[in-house]
Amino acid sequence: MKRKLCSAASFGLALNSLASPQTPVAPGRPNIIFIMADDMGYSDAGCYGGEIHTPTLDRLAENGLRFTSFYSTARCWPSRTALITGYYPQQTNTDPLNNKKSLPSFVRLMPDYLKPYGYRCYHSGKWHVRPSVDQVVADGHFDRSYDVQDYDRKFNPRKNALDDQTLPPVTQTGFYEATEVASRALEFLGEHRTKTPNQPFFLYLAFIDPHFPLQAPEADIAKYRGRYTAGWDKIREERYARISAMGLVTGSLPERMPEFENAWGWSTEKMKAAIGPGETAANPFWKDLTAEEKAFQAEKMAIHAAMVDRMDQEIGRVVAWLEQNGQLNNTLIMFASDNGASSEMMVRGGGHDRNAAPGSAGSYLCLGPGWACTANTPFLYSKGYVHEGGVSSPFIVSWPAGIKDRGALRRTQGHMIDIVPTLAALVGGIPDGLRPADAPPLPGRNLLPAFAADVNIPRDELFFSHIGNLAISKDGWKAVKVKGGDWELYRQAEDRTETHNLAAQYPERLNSMTQRWESLSKEFEKQASSAPGLYPVKAGGRNADSE
Repeated sequence: MKRKLCSAASFGLALNSLASPQTPVAPGRPNIIFIMADDMGYSDAGCYGGEIHTPTLDRLAENGLRFTSFYSTARCWPSRTALITGYYPQQTNTDPLNNKKSLPSFVRLMPDYLKPYGYRCYHSGKWHVRPSVDQVVADGHFDRSYDVQDYDRKFNPRKNALDDQTLPPVTQTGFYEATEVASRALEFLGEHRTKTPNQPFFLYLAFIDPHFPLQAPEADIAKYRGRYTAGWDKIREERYARISAMGLVTGSLPERMPEFENAWGWSTEKMKAAIGPGETAANPFWKDLTAEEKAFQAEKMAIHAAMVDRMDQEIGRVVAWLEQNGQLNNTLIMFASDNGASSEMMVRGGGHDRNAAPGSAGSYLCLGPGWACTANTPFLYSKGYVHEGGVSSPFIVSWPAGIKDRGALRRTQGHMIDIVPTLAALVGGIPDGLRPADAPPLPGRNLLPAFAADVNIPRDELFFSHIGNLAISKDGWKAVKVKGGDWELYRQAEDRTETHNLAAQYPERLNSMTQRWESLSKEFEKQASSAPGLYPVKAGGRNADSE
């Protein structure tokens, strides 16, 4: 028997029939949680073919949906801004980063779409919405926020903020950022349960894991120590076998391209000087590494795995709270990564102590191109690039009361820009008067039909641009190029892994697609140059009891 969504379509129709978004909250309107990982590879989680222990994410996937073709923008702040605004970063002065400009006046943020329907909105973790939205509560219109601002210290951050107020540097032992992000979220949810139990909530749970530096609790690292001594070539092959068995991706496993993977960050010589003889910024075959390099690189991947594992544990605490408080059934949970795993190599923050244990507070390590290629299996390239390895994200959706399919795949394309229109459709539509009449239409699509069935949601195209790396996906084809390179062309339905460049066979199609890319780029640039300044939303502002 064909399974159907029990309430998404009828739920949306019922909400759209409400007389006004200012009316009391309708019974059954779901809580919403969006969980964002940072620099997590497509295949890191167990439910996407990884060997890392992620029982919480796996459980959410087993009881919900996995999208096979969900996309980011290839970098942290553009993806997070696209999520919160519903626009491509090129429409909002967000890519490339330009701190001298503001978000255009037509932009509204996620809470502005939800608060008129009675939602209280909470944020915990990385914010990174640029430019101009510096205060998450005052400017971002969240009711409570724990804002992680020090990305370079997982154990002893020097500058984070609570409700826009700077917190003192952390000095106590036992602190770990992922745990604190979850703890603050649980604090906000507990407060919500006590003070406003009849209102639905939106929680943006934004981890900074497994973003560099590779730092994790020793007990978590110990679980994976020795697991990766087989090397990145073997682990990549094992992941591809599981991905193929799951039916997640079409296309063969491509050969690695070290000349591109090493194009970001410091050279091997510079990294060895800063870190030690076991470090490398290249992506050679594992067999060609020295014994010292193999041991050190295996330890780095163990730390990366520990960070993903720890994040999953902390997500598990939030899910347990939902269960204990009877909220899990009617909570829509979404999980994604802001870009692919990172091949960046550098040392920032307080530097690197060569005497410190790898993964401890004194160390500063990056995953590097070898393991980033493995984390992004079965794709090539990494964070910053707009080939599949840089922009493909896991996307898990769980909503027991609203989704009857269990453990199913969804093959329609999705993107960060789709979340605002999806949630707007879910809660009852875009509130009247929220956006200026001349605002550009939201470029994303409502994904709710895919919650009900594995259907294709039509769209004109998906646009990608980041630091000279360009792409456009349209009608089952993708044109893509690296900065300074030639345009390539791939048939995505058959070759998602981008192994067969068809540019020479289909020059007219390629030309049509690249011309469309140029047209969109000019259009978006014009939109971004409109009147600056974040619109001060009046409707649905903070409730009196949030002060």
